[in-house]
Amino acid sequence: MYHIVLSRAFDLETMADNARTGKSPCHVMWEAGQILKADILQPNGYRILPSDKIRTLVIGNTEHWALARAVLRQATENDVIFCTGEDVGIPVASLLGKKHRRPKIAVFIHNINRLRGRLALKLFQVQDKIDLFMTYTAASASFLCEYLNLPESKVKLFVEQPTDISFFTPGEASANKTRSLIASAGLEQRDYRTLALAIQDLLDVDVRICVASPNAKATKRAFPQVLPSNMLCRYYEWQELVQLYRDANIVVVPLFPNNYQAGLSTMFEALACRRPVIITKSPGIIAELEKAGAVLCVEQGNVLELRQSIVTLLNNPQKADMLAQRGYELVLRYYNHRIYIGKFIEQISSLCVM
Repeated sequence: MYHIVLSRAFDLETMADNARTGKSPCHVMWEAGQILKADILQPNGYRILPSDKIRTLVIGNTEHWALARAVLRQATENDVIFCTGEDVGIPVASLLGKKHRRPKIAVFIHNINRLRGRLALKLFQVQDKIDLFMTYTAASASFLCEYLNLPESKVKLFVEQPTDISFFTPGEASANKTRSLIASAGLEQRDYRTLALAIQDLLDVDVRICVASPNAKATKRAFPQVLPSNMLCRYYEWQELVQLYRDANIVVVPLFPNNYQAGLSTMFEALACRRPVIITKSPGIIAELEKAGAVLCVEQGNVLELRQSIVTLLNNPQKADMLAQRGYELVLRYYNHRIYIGKFIEQISSLCVM
């Protein structure tokens, strides 16, 4: 039996209903779970023990450790368990790895190369308890192999993306749009101060930012103390967000330095809506898209370069359209939820024959 263990709790059935009616994107783990006939477990409502609070000093939260005990009670040696993040995956591996005959375990690794992450890997000895490490970045894959002395066969670089191309699609701009629009979204490692400085004197341009993220909260360094008069930030519902992308002349994803490829969701959602994207230069998939002519990259914190890139695309709609078309083609061909789900099922199913 397959078990999918989520890092965060969701109302998955409502999300599935909303996806079917076009109100929101699908949840790829729900979709994959239906195909695999998997049991989906979420960190919600399990009994928390005092020991959980101690373990969370290293990794995860108390609900993750409580959920790991629930998995321990249910799973057998014939099962395959997939954890959507290291925050819950390391607790699951730590507890189940003590069993003489344990199930196969796969964990998606997002942001492990930091002090707490490195401590958790060593303290809980997960290199012998996790059968497959999955990650989005080559840097994370190399780190895992070197730090844990893993064979390359145990680490899978997962370049496919979960962007729902049935929901994020090209469309007409709003009828009441009268000015050029720059859009952005997300909070994870965002550098909206640099964007604010870049556009503050572009008085004929509006900037709209969706301040929402499933993985991060707003930080003081993300935003200027006072927003420029042409820059507004608020929460957007899903359908509003799609229309924001469609209305945008350019989608800008300004980032602080990070080693886990922040900004990918916003970038691929914008590309799926066939919009030109400017994003902070970063190794990995962003660099590959830049090389393919699908996005325009700028150096981190370089206000002048960002401003020049914005002005160039605004003044050259043909270039912006070519950029958007190339990115759109790549999303349809490689970087979407259908390919992601297929590749995910292939990887998880392979654990059954190990």
